[in-house]
Amino acid sequence: MVDTILKETRDKMHKATEVVRQELVKIRTGKATTALLDGIKVEYYGTLVPLSQVGNVSVADIHTLTVQPWEKQMLEPIQKAIQAANVGLNPIKDADIVRIPIPPLNEERRRELVKLAKKFGEEGKVAVRNVRRDAIEHLKKSEKAEHFSEDERKRAETETQKMTDKHIKDIDALLTLKEKEIMEV
Repeated sequence: MVDTILKETRDKMHKATEVVRQELVKIRTGKATTALLDGIKVEYYGTLVPLSQVGNVSVADIHTLTVQPWEKQMLEPIQKAIQAANVGLNPIKDADIVRIPIPPLNEERRRELVKLAKKFGEEGKVAVRNVRRDAIEHLKKSEKAEHFSEDERKRAETETQKMTDKHIKDIDALLTLKEKEIMEV
C-alpha cells in the first residue's frame, strides 16, 4: 500500500515537472526551434491538423525555421496559419518552402519572457507541493484504516518530502537554464 502511494506520487511529480519543461520549450528565445510551431494548426481539406502533418518543419539556421509542405498548394494555408497563430513570427513564401525568420528579442521582451518562465516554474512547484500534500493525506487515511504502522507512514512521508525537494530542484534547474538562454544576446 505504501509503495503504491509513493509510486503514484513519484509519477504525478514527474508529470508536473514535464509540463513545466514543455511550457518552457515553447517560450521563444530568439533562437530557432521547431517547438515554436508545435501548437499551430493548418486547414487541410476542411480539417485543422498540426503543422507537422502537412509538411516537414526544420531549423535552417539559428535564426530561421523552414516548412516544406508535402503538397505545393499548402504553401498559402501554412503561411496564413503561422500568421494567424499570433506567435510574433512573419513567414515568407520562397519557391516551394515557407521560411520563418526568428526576430531578435529586445531587452524588454527578454525580461517579459523571463517573468513568464518563472510563472510556469512557480505553477509547476505548486503542482508538486499539491501532490505532496495529497500523498501525505492519503498516507494518514490509510494508516487510520490500519493498513500499516505509524513508522511506515513517517518513513513514507520522509520519502515524499525527498521526492518533492528533488522535483522542485529540477524545476529550478530548468528555470535557470531557460533564463540564461533567454537573456543571451
